Amino acid sequence: MSSGSPAGGSLAERVRPFRWRILALLFIATTINYMDRSIIGVLGPTLRDYIFHWNNTQYSYINISFMIAYAVGMFVMGGIIDRVGTRAGYAISIGIWSFFSLMHAFVNRTMGWIGFAVARFGLGIGESGNFPACIKTVAEWFPKKERALATGIFNAGSNVGAVLAPLVIPMIVSNTGKHWQYAFCLTFTFSMIWVVLWLTTYRKPEKHRKVSEKELSYILSDTEVESDERISWWRVLPLKETWAFAVAKLPDAVWWFYLFWGGFFLNHQFGLELKGLALPLIIIYLMADLGSIFGGWLSSYFIKKKRWPINRARKIAMLICGIIILPVVFATQTQHEWVAVFLIGLAAGGHQAWSANAFTLASDVFPKKATASVVGVGGMIGALASVAANFGLGHVLDQSEKSGYFIAFLIAGSLYLVALLFIHLIMPRMTPRDENLRYVSPTVQENPVT
Repeated sequence: MSSGSPAGGSLAERVRPFRWRILALLFIATTINYMDRSIIGVLGPTLRDYIFHWNNTQYSYINISFMIAYAVGMFVMGGIIDRVGTRAGYAISIGIWSFFSLMHAFVNRTMGWIGFAVARFGLGIGESGNFPACIKTVAEWFPKKERALATGIFNAGSNVGAVLAPLVIPMIVSNTGKHWQYAFCLTFTFSMIWVVLWLTTYRKPEKHRKVSEKELSYILSDTEVESDERISWWRVLPLKETWAFAVAKLPDAVWWFYLFWGGFFLNHQFGLELKGLALPLIIIYLMADLGSIFGGWLSSYFIKKKRWPINRARKIAMLICGIIILPVVFATQTQHEWVAVFLIGLAAGGHQAWSANAFTLASDVFPKKATASVVGVGGMIGALASVAANFGLGHVLDQSEKSGYFIAFLIAGSLYLVALLFIHLIMPRMTPRDENLRYVSPTVQENPVT
């Protein structure tokens, strides 16, 4: 992944890259995670119109239940993962979300939206552990110069999962909702296989027998070896860098809007039902997939090829993402289905590129043993923003779908640049903190973005 001469080669080229196998496991888990959470967005219009007859407000309550659980879980699971370790913490997380994904299939019409809300709450608790575990794993297994790329690659699994859902579900569920329960049973077996692979494969690189000394040296080449002392939530909460990361996660509410309401928008605007939604949603999330990898590559390119400091590389990459996303404000103004799909896909790709860089802010600044907790705090803030957005959107759509979607896409297009401004105001230099949460020596501090 690094450049070097054929004769000698760089250290990154000469080591046995076991870390990429670990990254493959993160990619697979994130794919399963997003298949689970995307099913409701794909099936939503069908369940509303043919099975449960929800209104928009009730559907928003189902999403709110998930997001409240996700917010609480992000805060709790991040700390748990930092305490029990990535191996056990991630297995617990995927075990919980697999169980509650299966529980969706047992909801009947008598239970209505409340039954779905309960199942979604449990799913949100379990799924909240995915990204804290992934970011902590990347911090443990990759040097800083590769973390954005590694994050972009595993985060691409979210889009693969979001693509697989509309691709597979119409094969087993009819337009009228027949066999809808099968969709929620689909990922359970995959999840259980993954847990076995994870528990038998994962160890920290310092303790893994398949990691060579050269690869371990490369992994630790730009980070300090840390003690096993735990860092509590309460020590990272007051730090301004924690809240800069939280601001970077506010646009998560936009991503949840695409995931949970994108199918509803296309159904309202262009009359698309389950099988008609498949191709547009697949295209949107394929574009998001490319954006995730592009965003990770972009800041890594700035760091490794342009020799930019991490602060400048991350923030310029995020600025480019914000500009790419802006045109989505016109999604409600077009009468052409594929123009709307392209604009949403471009914005989804921009979001995932943003996300690949936003996630690395935590591991760029904080020690590895605090990373999951910081990611949990930021994820909680993003989830709470989504709770507020879903509550408002559901009520507005029941009154006027046209104006509701217009406001939603206006916010979706402009939020990123506003967030970046506040990130830079809060954290202009991105000065790293050591394992005691003290700033590192001024001699290695980076210059702010100019």
